[in-house]
Amino acid sequence: MKFNLSALLLLFFLIFSLGLEAQETYTLNGIITNASSNETLIGVNIIIPEEKKGVITNEYGFYSIKLPEGTHIVEISYLGFESLRKEITITQDTTLDAALSESSENLEEVVIKSNTEGLNIKSPEMSVNKLSINTIQKLPVVFGEVDIIKSLLLLPGVSNAGEGASGFNVRGGAVDQNLILLDEATIFNSSHLFGFFSVFNPDAVKNIKLYKGGIPAKYGGRVSSVLDIYQRDGNSKEFEAQGGIGIISSRLLAEGPIVLDKGSFLVAGRSSYAHLFLKLADNPNSAYFYDLNTKLTYTINEKNKLLFSGYFGRDVFDINQNFLNTYGNSVFNLRWNHLISDEIFTNLSLIYSDYYYGLTLNFVGFNWDSGIKNLNIKYDFNHYLNDAFQLEYGMHNTYYEFNPGEIAPVDENSGINYFKLTNKYALENANYFSVEHKISDRITAQYGLRFSNFFRLGQNRLNEYRNNNPIIYNAALDIYQEAEPISQRSISRSEVIKTYSNLEPRLALAYNFNDHQSVKASYNRMAQYLHLISNTSSPTPLDVWAPSGPFIKPQILDQFALGYFRNFQKGKYSLETEIFYKDIKNRIDYVNGANLIANNNIETIILNGKTRAYGLEFLAKKNEGSLTGWVAYTLSRSEQQTPGRTPIESGINNGKWYATNYDKTHDISITATYDYNKKWDFSANFAFQTGLPVTYPTGQYNFNGISIPVYGDRNSNRLPAYHRLDLSATYIPKPEKQDGFRSSWNFGIYNIYNRKNANSISFRENDDTGRNEAAKLSLFGIIPSVTFNFEF
Repeated sequence: MKFNLSALLLLFFLIFSLGLEAQETYTLNGIITNASSNETLIGVNIIIPEEKKGVITNEYGFYSIKLPEGTHIVEISYLGFESLRKEITITQDTTLDAALSESSENLEEVVIKSNTEGLNIKSPEMSVNKLSINTIQKLPVVFGEVDIIKSLLLLPGVSNAGEGASGFNVRGGAVDQNLILLDEATIFNSSHLFGFFSVFNPDAVKNIKLYKGGIPAKYGGRVSSVLDIYQRDGNSKEFEAQGGIGIISSRLLAEGPIVLDKGSFLVAGRSSYAHLFLKLADNPNSAYFYDLNTKLTYTINEKNKLLFSGYFGRDVFDINQNFLNTYGNSVFNLRWNHLISDEIFTNLSLIYSDYYYGLTLNFVGFNWDSGIKNLNIKYDFNHYLNDAFQLEYGMHNTYYEFNPGEIAPVDENSGINYFKLTNKYALENANYFSVEHKISDRITAQYGLRFSNFFRLGQNRLNEYRNNNPIIYNAALDIYQEAEPISQRSISRSEVIKTYSNLEPRLALAYNFNDHQSVKASYNRMAQYLHLISNTSSPTPLDVWAPSGPFIKPQILDQFALGYFRNFQKGKYSLETEIFYKDIKNRIDYVNGANLIANNNIETIILNGKTRAYGLEFLAKKNEGSLTGWVAYTLSRSEQQTPGRTPIESGINNGKWYATNYDKTHDISITATYDYNKKWDFSANFAFQTGLPVTYPTGQYNFNGISIPVYGDRNSNRLPAYHRLDLSATYIPKPEKQDGFRSSWNFGIYNIYNRKNANSISFRENDDTGRNEAAKLSLFGIIPSVTFNFEF
């Protein structure tokens, strides 16, 4: 019945669209590509000046626009490419494909947004950041390794839990609240080596887009942000290769035609090798990663195209062959692009994603294996009705299999018995529609609705508790204790044990005062049915992913944002300011003393709460000239409240609001790049952040000769403020050379004034004095780097 409601809504809009198509206009459509490689280009601007109309290409380079009969001038422009201006006569539906040539002059510029001035101001899209790969490759980073995630941290509203921390936090949200997509496939862990590097090879990436708010209806399943990354298609004209050799890792990419001008391949690999130097010094420890990106593309005809993409990555962390940790992502996606008509573009995807994490403890004698698998089928439609009304709609269906953990003895001499935590299964589906509507010359709206369902499927050993209460409050001791199950039952996987359904409306409005300035507002509601349960500020491979079910409700977000946007001197300078407020219901947190490792009854250690985050974001940019860059500032607050379920229960922190693990009051980033000449350019970035919340002991007592600390309120203290300055320089020996072997050198210094930023502070008893003392752990001081990059 609920599915029928969503289907009726889609049918209504389809019928409505047919009525709009009856106007006396014709359709101009086509695909925009890179002239040198046939790579499709995302976000290209197609402008018809005399009609005051415009459109941008979608994720597959396709565009469609309605025009009246007659002769029109079509202007096609894209950052880093030479613009095209064509005259075309429209007497019927017409296809206009275009191939843009790269501009060497523009490629030296550093910009953040790829939109032209008018579309940037007039579009209802807000709370969105885009970074070009060219910009990312010039930024100084630790060890000289180009890193997409580290680059996003320089933008307002984006932070992480410190150096060496996995993932990223957006507008006071947790790491697990980010939907990370690589060619539409879900990535559950975006980091290599516990956060030192990201899993995204920049050489293989075509487009990066981060939604912090105003998230379109086609996205769902997370309540904080969407990071949407697309890989390059590969060169269908000629063979090319590029790569780089750094101090701890190297990378290589190869691409070329399978069938000239119709089919292409792309293969890219990376690997770190610092552990090899440790072995030369007879050091038995090692930590390394490797990954592989693949892409196959084949154009069947002008209406049909097939794409296959994949990613495989692994991290290995080995201490003296006694502690071995292996984890990583594997994703595959088979897509079919089909043009139903001149106005309707479709994409059908079959996606498989697998996140594995394993642990071997030889000194204890056991292996631990766990992971998450999902299979996703999605069908998306782009419907270009006319210049004032564009529609997106589609259906997504995802099947999940959760393996919380499996413990097995290493060999027959191990004292460990085999133990398997109960697998869990779920099915999530959603239907959505979204409309971009030009209401008037000054007002543009984007609105839509997503209807999602989550079905928790049957499993073995489902616990039942007295009064349906898995966690008990002991008033005498003021602690929470795990309830003992009164029975267990096994339910067939074909049965549904719990169902959740949510309507998720989305709305964004833009009012432009003129071509240079506008105000925008947005609201979105989102539901998240998966939860990452962790007792650290940065996720680890052993953290527990749990689906919503009988004892865990889905997280529900309501977010509001209001912003002012302005371009100066025809886009040479720009200013973006936004305020936001987020409210999330059903955010769970673990109780004091909770045991997360190998806990088969995770519902017995968690309580239901809520979070809120609010703040101000400021982004000022200089987009053109020899000196470019931006200043980003975020003033925000992120808090959680987990009250008791009854008046006598204390909850967490006595039911008072407390700072989340990722709350940062002030976050400032200053980034600049200076093009000195054709051979040299220089970059710098400075970062300052308020220290992360922590919980310190407020006292101690002695029990049987053991000193036991007494802790204060949760997250009531903070680490010292974090700040550092990074510098880098890029040298191109022969900038005039366009063919054959070409190379460049990147030199960098991370944390140039050697700031010892605190990653954590622990308290211990001094063996000599017997007094308590604080010990600060710092990961990085000053780190120089050099990377040799090449292409041919």
